[in-house]
Amino acid sequence: MLLPFDELPKEFQNDAVKNYYDILKNKKRSIIVKRVFDIILSSILLIILLIPMVIIAVAIKISSRGPIFYKQVRVTTYNRCFEIFKFRTMVQNADQIGTLVTTLGDPRITKIGGFLRKYRIDELPQIINVLKGDMSFVGTRPEVPKYVDKYTPAMFATLLMPAGITSLASIKFKNEDRMLETSTNIDEDYIDIILPKKMRYNLLYIKAFGFRNDLYLMLKTVKEVLFH
Repeated sequence: MLLPFDELPKEFQNDAVKNYYDILKNKKRSIIVKRVFDIILSSILLIILLIPMVIIAVAIKISSRGPIFYKQVRVTTYNRCFEIFKFRTMVQNADQIGTLVTTLGDPRITKIGGFLRKYRIDELPQIINVLKGDMSFVGTRPEVPKYVDKYTPAMFATLLMPAGITSLASIKFKNEDRMLETSTNIDEDYIDIILPKKMRYNLLYIKAFGFRNDLYLMLKTVKEVLFH
C-alpha cells in the first residue's frame, strides 16, 4: 500500500514524484490485485519449478567453484535495501574483479552461466523475492545503491512500488551488454547514458500502471526470451 506522501523518505518528497504518486493513489485497487497475484503465482511457480531449480543448482555446483546462488544488495520500495537472489552465472567474487554491470563476452561469465543468462533462467530464484514482498513480477528492475545515489528527483518515483523481475525497460534493453561492449568507462556510461533511458520507460510504466498492462508485459517478456 502507498504511504501518505508526507511519510515518504525525504528524497521522495518533491514535485516530480508527487505527479506519479497521485497517479498511483487513484489505483489502490490495482496495487492490491497486483500483490495478491504475485503471492499466488510465485507460490505456484515455486512448487512447479522446484525440481528443475534443484537440477540447475547441482549443475552450477559441479561446473565451477563457488556458491549456487548469487546474492546482492539492491533497492526496492521507498529506497529500502534488500538481498536479491539469482543463480550464480559468474566466477566466484566477480564483483571484486570487475564492474557491477556485465558486458558482452564478459570473461567472468561461466559456461553454464552464459546459457542461464541467455534465457534469463538465472533469475528464477527471484520468485522467492516476489513471495517475500521485496519484488513483484513486473516493475522497475532493482538497481544497486551505488546507482540509486545518482537518481534525479523524478527517478525516485520508480521506488513507489516494488522492484520487478521484468519491465518495459528490461525488454527494450535486453541487449544492454552489447550497448556497453565498447565502453571505456562502463559505470560512468551506464549512469549517464543507459540509466536515464531506462528510467523514461519505467516512469511511463507508472503512468500506464494496471493489472492488464502487467499481464501484457509478462507475456511479452516470455515471447522475447523464447523467440528472440
